[in-house]
Amino acid sequence: MKESGIFGLHDVPLRIVHEGISFSIEMDRGGLLYRRKCVDEEVENIFLSSNSKVLINPIEPLNMPKELTPYLLIEFEKPIFIEPITNKKIFITFPIEIGIFVHGKKDYQIIDILTLAKQKFTLYGSVKSGVICKYWKSGVYSTMPDINPIYEGGIELSMRNTTMRWVEVTKAVFNAYGMKIYYSDDMVSMKANMRILSKKIAETSFVGSHLKKGMKRSLELYISRKIPMIATKFLMEEGI
Repeated sequence: MKESGIFGLHDVPLRIVHEGISFSIEMDRGGLLYRRKCVDEEVENIFLSSNSKVLINPIEPLNMPKELTPYLLIEFEKPIFIEPITNKKIFITFPIEIGIFVHGKKDYQIIDILTLAKQKFTLYGSVKSGVICKYWKSGVYSTMPDINPIYEGGIELSMRNTTMRWVEVTKAVFNAYGMKIYYSDDMVSMKANMRILSKKIAETSFVGSHLKKGMKRSLELYISRKIPMIATKFLMEEGI
C-alpha cells in the first residue's frame, strides 16, 4: 500500500490510500479491475486491457462534476492595487482534479477523474454576453503558500499594468486549454501572466515552465483526448 506521493507512473497491481481517496487496480481475467472511493462516491469498472502501467497526475480543474465550461474564475479574497507601468508577481491557488490514465499501445487513455475540492460555478460578465466559469476563491500571497497538493495547487501570476493609472484587480479568468500543470510529491503548480490593458480589461495566459527543479509536466486532458486548441488565452472584457 502506498501512503504518499500518488502522482506519477505506477505499475499494476496498485493500491493507494491517501487523505480521503482510496483506489486499486489489479489484473483480472485478462483485463484491469479498477475500484475507487473518493468522499462518498464509489466506482468499480473493468477495463479490457493487458497494459500494466497507470499514470496519475493533476489535470485541468474543469471536469467535475461534469464538463460545463473551459474557463476558471479565481476570485481574490482581498482586492489588490497595482501601480502604473509596472510588473508585479503574486501567488494564488487553484482547485485540483486528479486524472487516472491507463497506458495504451500508443498513448494514454483517461479512465477516471476525481477531486476533493468543492464544486461551484459562476457567471463572468452579463447574462447576455457573459460566460460560465468554474469558481474558486483564493488568498493572495507574496510567496508560494503552504498548500495540500491533493486538494489545491499554486499559480505564480506575473501581472503587468500597461496603463498610466493605478488599477484594482479582484479576480482572474483563465482558459483551461492553455494550462501547463507541473507536479512533484509536495507541490502542484502553474505559471501565468496577466496583462492589464485598462481599468476593466486584461488578458491572461499560461507559461510552460515549472516553479522548481525536479517537477514533472502533467499530461493535460485535452492533449490525451486530442482536442484541437482554438485559443489558449482569455481576454477579460467584463471587469477585473
